[in-house]
Amino acid sequence: MRGSIVWLSEHDSPDAFPPVDRALVEPDGLLAAGGDLSPTRLLAAYRRGIFPWYSRGQPILWWCPDPRAILLPNELKVSRSLLKSSRNRGFVTRMDTAFRDVIRACGSSELRPGGTWLSPEMRAAYIKLHKLGFAHSVETWLDGRLVGGLYGVAVGRIFFGESMFSTERDASKVALKRLCEELTDRGFHMIDCQMQTPHLMSLGARMIPRAEFTQVLEQHVHWDLEPKLWADPGNESALANV
Repeated sequence: MRGSIVWLSEHDSPDAFPPVDRALVEPDGLLAAGGDLSPTRLLAAYRRGIFPWYSRGQPILWWCPDPRAILLPNELKVSRSLLKSSRNRGFVTRMDTAFRDVIRACGSSELRPGGTWLSPEMRAAYIKLHKLGFAHSVETWLDGRLVGGLYGVAVGRIFFGESMFSTERDASKVALKRLCEELTDRGFHMIDCQMQTPHLMSLGARMIPRAEFTQVLEQHVHWDLEPKLWADPGNESALANV
């Protein structure tokens, strides 16, 4: 690790993050450590393009890599096989009806045998954001079973994607397709994918410089959109798993 990072105290102001251009080159984007996972600090971090990512036994680590993986909702690549799956396999998508189950599945050691960064503390922090109307889940159901989904944080007109899971082929892709449709309808500009992965790049994600990414945030995160659940109209189970 070259250079140095800023250490945050739990008593520091929630927005006491250093400028993102001070992030380390190696490991890419490490900016700060410490602090807490309070809703105010998490939202302050996301507005600056910073996100927490750390393993058990480590302090809270805050990141802003360069370049940044992003996906514009109208640039999602929907293959013929995905379109066929979404139409013919009996999948049903819902929003914000099973947030706890989605985040639990994203952190499951059975689904991610190599380990997961979603500690109980992290899950609890995002559940708080969900209750406040900032964190959302998109779920894929099959025959009444939750078989895939994703979750993330909506601030202004930016959706900060966090994690996804799937126990059936294409289930997480179907959830992403629903998310992109929903974000387009709601006037969102961009999905932050954080890190580059072959899976995301195959779906239409691309890399942009961090400086460009933060400029986009400045234009779109301060839109005054009321935080609230994204549950489908008429779905009476929407609040059951909050």
